[in-house]
Amino acid sequence: MKRCPSCNRTYNDVTLNFCLEDGSPLVAEAATPSDPNATWRFPTPRDTAEPAPTEIYRQPKPLLNQVPEMAQPRPSPVAQYPAYQPRPQQKSNAIWWLLGGLVVFAVLGIGLFVVILALASLGASENANVNNNSGVIVREGNENKAAQTNTNTGDTLPASMTDDFSSEKWKTGNYQYGDIWYVDDEYHMRSKEKTYLVMYAPSGEYNTENAKVSVTTRSVDGTSPASGYGLIVHGEKSKADELEDYALLIYTGDEPQYQVVIHKGGSQKSLVPWTKSSVIRPGTSPNQLEIRSEKDELSFYVNGRYLTRITDSENFKRGVAGFYTSETAEVAFDDLEIER
Repeated sequence: MKRCPSCNRTYNDVTLNFCLEDGSPLVAEAATPSDPNATWRFPTPRDTAEPAPTEIYRQPKPLLNQVPEMAQPRPSPVAQYPAYQPRPQQKSNAIWWLLGGLVVFAVLGIGLFVVILALASLGASENANVNNNSGVIVREGNENKAAQTNTNTGDTLPASMTDDFSSEKWKTGNYQYGDIWYVDDEYHMRSKEKTYLVMYAPSGEYNTENAKVSVTTRSVDGTSPASGYGLIVHGEKSKADELEDYALLIYTGDEPQYQVVIHKGGSQKSLVPWTKSSVIRPGTSPNQLEIRSEKDELSFYVNGRYLTRITDSENFKRGVAGFYTSETAEVAFDDLEIER
């Protein structure tokens, strides 16, 4: 049996823990010894003919300062919404088209500028590097077809001839590819930028077939033409009015070099690539260039020292002597000699 310490109400139901009247915790009562002489009272028998009376359940009163856990109010859930952000205004499609067009034009402009810059850089590199000859087509040559009259008619040529350039026999003037003039008994030549200039001898008496041809040449201010300068043999215009010849070119910069080229079909081709040589004098020092022609073989010399040889596979034997220069550096030629 359990008893409420507050209201002293007792309960026989051992499963109850709180008073049904005031909610106080029940305490267990010590069991009293039974009196065999006590009178037992039995409850009135239940009348099953009538339903049991309805019992009213009363909410137990909470203790002071105590609130059952289940009785504590729970906060109402609050809906969580993202922070308000204003909707960006949509731009007109016309603006996007305009911006796209500007971007396309900018990319095309940059691409065109890069291409132009690359081409300009390539041209500058070709002319700055002696190992990359520009090879631009069409040069000034001997326009006088009668220049080879002596050879073509079979007239006998002298065993030797010399031209010290004290008399103005060769062509002079300002041409599309450069300038040529006489000064102080020398023949001066200067090409235009990114090209080269060729001038053939004025007549057939300068024929170089089976002959030893030599000339003295120098850079006037010590600046060597980027693609070289030098002596030509077997020079003649073709039926298509294009140059046909062989040339020994020298570069007199910091690292002197020589090259052998052929002109044919409107183009220049290297037969012996640029090769360093200690026999070539740099700066303003004069160099004597020499080409020896014997049948179909050509041998090349500088300052009396042998350099190399090639075979005249194009059969240019009936041509004449000539001179070659490139870029804008001024060069001079003197004391041309031909021995047959």
